[in-house]
Amino acid sequence: MLRTVWVSSPGSWALQESDCHCQGKKRSWKCRFVRTIIQHPCRRHAPKHSRKARMLRKIQICLCFCFVSGILYEISLLSSCVFSYLPVAQHYLTPEQVLNLGKSIIFLETTERLEPPPLVSCSVESAARIYQDRPIILFMRGLTNETALDLNTSYAAFSLLSSMKNVFIFPLQMETVFQETPLLQWYNQVVPEQEKNWVHVSSDASRLALIWKYGGIYMDTDVISIRPIPQESFLAAQKSRFSSNGIFGFPARHKFIWDCMENFVLKYNGNIWGNQGPFLMTRMLKTLCNLTDFQGTEDHSCQNISFLNPQRFYPIPYPAWSRYYQVWDKSPNFNHSYALHLWNFMNRNRKVVVAGSNTLAEKLYKTYCPTTYEDLIQNAKHRDLPGPED
Repeated sequence: MLRTVWVSSPGSWALQESDCHCQGKKRSWKCRFVRTIIQHPCRRHAPKHSRKARMLRKIQICLCFCFVSGILYEISLLSSCVFSYLPVAQHYLTPEQVLNLGKSIIFLETTERLEPPPLVSCSVESAARIYQDRPIILFMRGLTNETALDLNTSYAAFSLLSSMKNVFIFPLQMETVFQETPLLQWYNQVVPEQEKNWVHVSSDASRLALIWKYGGIYMDTDVISIRPIPQESFLAAQKSRFSSNGIFGFPARHKFIWDCMENFVLKYNGNIWGNQGPFLMTRMLKTLCNLTDFQGTEDHSCQNISFLNPQRFYPIPYPAWSRYYQVWDKSPNFNHSYALHLWNFMNRNRKVVVAGSNTLAEKLYKTYCPTTYEDLIQNAKHRDLPGPED
């Protein structure tokens, strides 16, 4: 800490600190900063300055003050404004500005719906709570720059997520996302209306392009985060020798993701579900690694890529997906898990979290996305209230 500031001569400042030397040309940044922004405390030993010299001095101080103010303003943008929900508008941050901050957690909604269901909201909220120092981004296909300007509190999920300072919601503009990737040529040739699994295929492609360009972690919108993922380059094993693409993370411009995009185009078959998703990740990983069965809860590693144990994200495998919506005599602790995949593709939105049901999913909502759960309770109360006709 700076304890004392004193003046040795009109043109020099010194600090009473051992780590700050302002003699000669070896002034530390602390000295220059203090010299710039602190007023001259005493003039009794200083010779009189000419009017011109005093004017130049004032101009220098004003310029320095403006410079420091600009720096503080930029810092405030990054430290507070960046990690807050902002409607997509021209005078706010763009997706590129947020993504360029690095280490984003990315979610995709490739349907046209504008109101995220509770499970999507829970996934985003839980990530925002677990990764409070990272941007959480939800890209929505149904959102455009025009509709974004009209968003209001009638969309409950937007209002809910806006309370989280590090959550951003942006339109998903695929043509822009695929620029400078092997996927652009595929996207320009494919006819979405003729694609059997377009919602899934377009999501598979978009997540690859976004992670390759900007790095970070991709998560499906039915993944509830429960603790931070320590690895930077990883794939999630759905079972032994088989990779999921519902959760993965890599630094920007990683070769493995580039190779996946090339294979996506080379082996494209939109009629086979998962061919561009988990099957793609699995066959590309097999080109690098000799995959073996998992023993216990250990992770595997190959070519600096961690292949994480199924317990990390899939402690309840997909054949048993309905157990999330059942009452357990004793709830599992998931001590070996970083997040939980609730298998919404298997569920197809048939089973939902009901307040007071005491199911495992309800307990997860209470613990990891309490704001979403509270909203769920409020909506249930509104539905139970008698209408005017009653």
